[in-house]
Amino acid sequence: MAKKDYYEILGVSRNESPDEIKKAYRKLARKYHPDVNVNSKTAESRFKEISEAYDTLSDPDKKKKYDLFGHQAARSDFDPTRAYSHDGPGFEGFDNIFRGEGAGFQDIFSDLFGAAHRGRPAGPRAGHDVQYSMEISFEDAARGMKTSLNLNHEKISVKIPPGVDSGSKIRLPGKGGPGISGGPRGDLYIVTQVRPHPYLERKGDHIYLEVPVSFAEAILGAKIRVPTIEGMIQLTIPPGTQSGQKLRIAGKGFPHLRGGGRGDQFVVIKITVPKKVDTRSEQLIRDFERLNPEDPRSKLKW
Repeated sequence: MAKKDYYEILGVSRNESPDEIKKAYRKLARKYHPDVNVNSKTAESRFKEISEAYDTLSDPDKKKKYDLFGHQAARSDFDPTRAYSHDGPGFEGFDNIFRGEGAGFQDIFSDLFGAAHRGRPAGPRAGHDVQYSMEISFEDAARGMKTSLNLNHEKISVKIPPGVDSGSKIRLPGKGGPGISGGPRGDLYIVTQVRPHPYLERKGDHIYLEVPVSFAEAILGAKIRVPTIEGMIQLTIPPGTQSGQKLRIAGKGFPHLRGGGRGDQFVVIKITVPKKVDTRSEQLIRDFERLNPEDPRSKLKW
């Protein structure tokens, strides 16, 4: 069965901005996240589909290749030199589209996949550096992880340190392209792409979480459970908490990538009020207002 179009999966157009693509992903990820849909195989499958689409469309290089070659660009046996060849069915004259505009297909191919070395003197030379984009989860970015990848039929072990962010580079010396004329291999650079979390948002090494509380919980105080990168914890809402107030959970942010310590998690309170109340509740609220007269706008010089 043919794979669905990544743009259709996220419900965005092909010229959508990166911010809008991220916004669409976060909305769908919240809806289909496994933590929200426990034991739902349909939701699990949909979440994987959404994550796969975002992994490609959030990476400029992958997106460029996908826009040009479609799903076949991600195949391990994909040969871009043949994907749009003059011999390929349905693509006769593809290169002619670009002639007269100062660029042929080979120029575009070189921009995407790297041009061959030409006109250089003979002699030992180091191989070219290779860049590999790796998508990891929000939690793995915080905790660090060990994984492996197969590159040019070679299995390479990769250690992702705690605290990486999207765009972080991990250098693996001597794991890049083969040397020329006896020269050393180039280096491999792993570039991390961190999937957004459905609820947690990273700012620097701090984490922010917006949490709705009822007006009764805000007035009287409460104990609630909130997610962190280390799992659910109990948080105390002090009596008299205000909407927009930030409650700090020390040491629950991302580890500092360079140096010890870690950031904090901030819980941003959002007070919700019922849209409708019954007659009894309305009377109680009016009694409360009468017993606690206050004008919150009295100090504003309007």
